[in-house]
Amino acid sequence: MSLLSSLADRDRVFDFLVPAASPVDVRHGPILYLEDVTVSFDGFKAIDNLNLTIDDGELRCIIGPNGAGKTTMMDIITGKTRPDSGSVWFGSRHDLLTLNEPEIASLGIGRKFQKPTVFEALTVFENLELAMAADKRILPTLTARLTGEIRDRIGEILVTIGLADLRNRPAGILSHGQKQWLEIGLLLMQRPRLLLVDEPVAGMTEQEMERTAELLTGLAGKGKQSVVVVEHDMGFVRSIARQVTVLHQGSVLAEGSMDQVSNDPKVIEVYLGAEEEAA
Repeated sequence: MSLLSSLADRDRVFDFLVPAASPVDVRHGPILYLEDVTVSFDGFKAIDNLNLTIDDGELRCIIGPNGAGKTTMMDIITGKTRPDSGSVWFGSRHDLLTLNEPEIASLGIGRKFQKPTVFEALTVFENLELAMAADKRILPTLTARLTGEIRDRIGEILVTIGLADLRNRPAGILSHGQKQWLEIGLLLMQRPRLLLVDEPVAGMTEQEMERTAELLTGLAGKGKQSVVVVEHDMGFVRSIARQVTVLHQGSVLAEGSMDQVSNDPKVIEVYLGAEEEAA
């Protein structure tokens, strides 16, 4: 794949990048707040009176059976889907339901999909360099000067995602897990305040899963990012979970620590029991 053909598909990555400065105000409340959110598709309620609060710096795991509304919830937060009713706020100032997808991304919300999307023909370093560019049009991106500040930032992210030794290797030769880490790095280059991460360990080796757990737990915290992880692998969830929300039929079924939700009879009946039978 040529450089220009790679860049021609750049929006698949850059549409969900966010700027270096996020104006979100969390001095008087949570970083994300969904209240009484409902959305229907052809009469089916994908989200039904959903209430969810994410605190600044929190790592939250979202679990639930297929069709529980997890993907639709993320679509609503990022502006891809408009709910029929309810409120969605980012900090205390930004009503996300009045904004489009680029505007929401510009506030500091980054979303990582299950399948990694990176520029495979470019090196790991070049991928991160492109993610840092303020002007994403092709010519300004190609002619942008690599400043010392940007080089330092790339170096920091390479260490964070564990790819410093592979900085000059083409992204196309990376393992599946390494591509997942690189895509997280693309988002981190923009200093997001909220990361939505969809099934990050699907298809990973045990070693890659352990490294991903370290990465995600290290990202969350005051002054860094809030991280929302949607995942089906209960072993992985248990390894990173601080607070778990269980969705079922578009609303919150249970919430608490992993031990609390895994011992909840309702959760066992509709989700964990079915997971054990499938295993």
